[in-house]
Amino acid sequence: MNSLFPELYDRALAELIQARKKARVTQADLARSLGRPQSFVAKYEGRERRLDVAEYLSIARELGADPYKLLRRADKLKGPDQG
Repeated sequence: MNSLFPELYDRALAELIQARKKARVTQADLARSLGRPQSFVAKYEGRERRLDVAEYLSIARELGADPYKLLRRADKLKGPDQG
């Protein structure tokens, strides 16, 4: 299923990836703390798998990041063609 707002999704995902790296957490460590295989993290970070809202919130919180702050930042980074 494709997103109606692919640019916003990409920016929100980039914020989540940046939060993981800032927290100095590996994909494997994050996956372990989520009770998922490392491929789960690799697939959503590689855009092979989409995250739903609940997953996004849980992952951000597991990283110690404020998910709402990440989403607000992603929303502010609109491209010139996105109003």
